[in-house]
Amino acid sequence: QLQASGGGLVEPGGSLRLSCTASGFTWRYYDIGWFRQVPGQGREGVSCISFSGGSTYSTDSVNGRFTISRDDSKNVVYLQMNSLKTTDTAIYHCARADSGHGCHSWGMSENDFDYWGQGTQVTVSS
Repeated sequence: QLQASGGGLVEPGGSLRLSCTASGFTWRYYDIGWFRQVPGQGREGVSCISFSGGSTYSTDSVNGRFTISRDDSKNVVYLQMNSLKTTDTAIYHCARADSGHGCHSWGMSENDFDYWGQGTQVTVSS
């Protein structure tokens, strides 16, 4: 089971750290991705990290503001979000993909991620 947490209400320019935790499978064998979705819109890939942690990707709109990392000893992937904008408002989900098949240096596709957790709401507003 995957679980995203850490969302909340923050003012523009603020920061949040999301956590994705898991149980029931061997964490270190999977790429992990963060996606976000605004009601009525499609799902967007935000950032991902490979099973080894050696490869990461972030979409252009968050590059330089969001940082993804993983701690396999705790079965957790973090998404540190800084300089938040109102356009970052969405429900954020984490998902897993088989090692080497989900996160690429050139991008990520939700079709490669086969197991999804419940999301956490991030609202950026003054």
